[in-house]
Amino acid sequence: MADRDNHRALRAALPVGLVLLLMHAMPATAQDRMPPIPEDQLTAEQQAAVEEFKRVRQRPNVSGPFVPLLRSPEMLSRARNVGDHARFNTVLPTRLSEMVILITARHWTQNYEWAAHAPIAEQAGLAPEIIAAIADGRRPAAMADDEAVLYDFCTELFRTQGVSDPTYARMVSEFNEIGVIDTIGIMGYYSMLAMVMNTARTPLREGQTPGLKPFPR
Repeated sequence: MADRDNHRALRAALPVGLVLLLMHAMPATAQDRMPPIPEDQLTAEQQAAVEEFKRVRQRPNVSGPFVPLLRSPEMLSRARNVGDHARFNTVLPTRLSEMVILITARHWTQNYEWAAHAPIAEQAGLAPEIIAAIADGRRPAAMADDEAVLYDFCTELFRTQGVSDPTYARMVSEFNEIGVIDTIGIMGYYSMLAMVMNTARTPLREGQTPGLKPFPR
């Protein structure tokens, strides 16, 4: 009787043990759901997208969000094309376009995006205190007029999924309608990349540490 009870207890405990084993193994296996595809396994369409990416972006390889995006080579190429404008050719000066990217990365708690763009933003003239406040989820205490207008527009749009008349009027007054659309374009493009990397669990580059902490849910 005792042996039978022990056997039943062992069978009942087995699923729990397996669950615990999987939980301990998860960080090693769940990280980077979509790692780089070996070159000899690329389809013709994927190889063409890679070659176009390297030529247009003048980079030796595909990295970051474009690694998971390569699963859909057409999406990668079209996203890269939008990114060429959103990253390099909007009416916003680099200081402000990078600020929008940081606000977007903070919204999605996307650490790869943050690690890539926080140094660029600082080099472009965005004050370290502003960068630190955005990382903390705080409204920066001291901003130039154009920075304040942009910050309020982006955070309101993310927070409420809309923009009030006063916020919109200030944005148009500062950047004109083209600036409104370019800003939304940056937010949308980097939101897409953030969603891709959050889904794929794209890891930081070697040696980097997360600059953003998740907000309580």
